[in-house]
Amino acid sequence: MCACVAALLVLPFATSAQVEQTSEYLAKMDTDGDGRVSLPEYLDWMSYAFDQMDRNGDGVLTADELPGGKGAAITREVHRARLAERFRKQDANGDGYLDARELAAPPR
Repeated sequence: MCACVAALLVLPFATSAQVEQTSEYLAKMDTDGDGRVSLPEYLDWMSYAFDQMDRNGDGVLTADELPGGKGAAITREVHRARLAERFRKQDANGDGYLDARELAAPPR
């Protein structure tokens, strides 16, 4: 995974209020308050950094919008597809949601 994509995965956590425990991540990501994170909730939370970096709002991060000012362009669609794959890997029980334990575990 290129460094710019890795940065996109970490930035949402860094740009929001400082979170130190998995339960806090769950509370921030779980917008409907059901105690678990759905794919749409995950995608919205994890796409925050992409949306902030996409200064011209065209749905594509070009080199000048990426950290360091270089790297291959990435579309929001491709970014979200990669996030969805990561979500599926973290969804250990395959129920379509991430609970606190799955959220804390690294993707398989």
